[in-house]
Amino acid sequence: MAAIKVEDISHTPMDQLQGLEYCIDSNPSWVETIALGFQHYILALGTAVMIPSLLVPLMGGSDGDKVRVVQTLLFVEGINTLVQTLFGTRLPTVIGGSYAFMVPIMSIIHDPNLAMIEDPQLRFLSTMRAVQGALIVASSIQIILGFSQIWAICSRFFSPLGMVPVISLVGFGLFDRGFVLVGDCVEIGIPMLILFTIISQYLKNFHIRKQPILERFALLISTTVIWVYADLLTAGGAYKHRKQVTQHSCRTDRANLISAAPWIKIPYPLEWGAPTFDAGHCFGMVAAVLVSLIESTGAYKAASRLASATPPPAHVLSRGIGWQGIGILLNGMFGTLTGSTVSVENVGLLGSTRIGSRRVIQVSAGFMIFFSMLGKFGALFASIPFPIFAAIYCVLFGLVASVGLSFLQFTNMNSLRNLFITGVSLFLGLSIPEYFREYTTNAGHGPAYTKAGWFNDFLNTIFYSSPTVALIIAVFLDNTLEYKHSARDRGMPWWARFRTFNEDSRNVEFYSLPFNLNRFFPPS
Repeated sequence: MAAIKVEDISHTPMDQLQGLEYCIDSNPSWVETIALGFQHYILALGTAVMIPSLLVPLMGGSDGDKVRVVQTLLFVEGINTLVQTLFGTRLPTVIGGSYAFMVPIMSIIHDPNLAMIEDPQLRFLSTMRAVQGALIVASSIQIILGFSQIWAICSRFFSPLGMVPVISLVGFGLFDRGFVLVGDCVEIGIPMLILFTIISQYLKNFHIRKQPILERFALLISTTVIWVYADLLTAGGAYKHRKQVTQHSCRTDRANLISAAPWIKIPYPLEWGAPTFDAGHCFGMVAAVLVSLIESTGAYKAASRLASATPPPAHVLSRGIGWQGIGILLNGMFGTLTGSTVSVENVGLLGSTRIGSRRVIQVSAGFMIFFSMLGKFGALFASIPFPIFAAIYCVLFGLVASVGLSFLQFTNMNSLRNLFITGVSLFLGLSIPEYFREYTTNAGHGPAYTKAGWFNDFLNTIFYSSPTVALIIAVFLDNTLEYKHSARDRGMPWWARFRTFNEDSRNVEFYSLPFNLNRFFPPS
């Protein structure tokens, strides 16, 4: 038997992911770009509808209020996405709503001073203004950390090994948004999961006019088919005698978005009234802003990989965080009922379509702004049953998680030190937030439950986030456990080339500011 060669059982580590049709600075035709941008817009609707649908009724708001919040959130998402792709990291990332803000917002909703208001509409407006004030104050954290380059200094303690659990749990940590919600309506959720997988993977080599149409537009095709199927089930009375929870998840006419939406409505700042400010609310929201920062850091790293770019230098990453802080400020000014973070599902779609073009994401931002102003048309697309989105998340969140695991190629996984750090941080990154979730479900409050509500909100928010827990554990262990003689095992020789802007010529190609603005804001 012939001796096995090393090259037959190992693969050369690659700075940039291979196999993409279009990378960050290359573009499909305009027709394809518009269609792909619309596909990203449809995907972004899931979170944009889900968050207001959960929170607005608890605040005493009506269906009309819910529609206005959805429109406002989409409008601000479009602005933030354009700003991020032009002046932030310049990566092809959609900046959407964040579930990290749910804990402090729920705390504000249950504030006795607000909960005691008897008039539902007045309670909704008062709660909205309190959330706005907290977001406006808390946004200063990301603005300061980003534009002062403090986050760039912090990121110098990151290594490929330390980032593996963080990026992986950006995807894996959202497991409760996947099959758990598919199970709410298996009649449409499972067919969607199967159809999307078949079209995007098994039929990806089927070409129409030499173009892989099925692979690139699998999301649009499968969503349309299953949406029509769900509408037929609704019209045929398949859910007439089912539980209300099932009807709400499965029916295509239960969201009341279309009937409550105005034909034309342009969101504007402070339309809910002047924000109110409370120190306790603001401090709890600061924790959500920090979680958003960490989750976005992992998502930016994943997006750079799926856009076939090099990892963003510390200066660029910090610049993006600063602009994301501006985005959270806009969330507070407009009243979106949540803050901003990188949309993980849209990052996954870059890999599924094999198109990492920045222009596609900018076009999707245009769709968000356009349809947020045309209320009826936007509400039509927003009425897609959520189990359809959850089925897509099962694939796309997993894809993003696997990108995190791919960073292991730059490390030595024959090192027991590395195995310990990776395994412990991944396990605790899943286990600790799950403990906090189960405790909250059973007790009605988080494990941190003292008389200081702001302290409770801060700790519960931090430890609800899998990427945040993973970063705390992985970065601490990586920089304290035998770190002096393990630089090569950690992947630092490879990582060092991308720490500063001028260290690698590709950084100029991928991350330079447009309109020759680098003359006025020279990179470090």
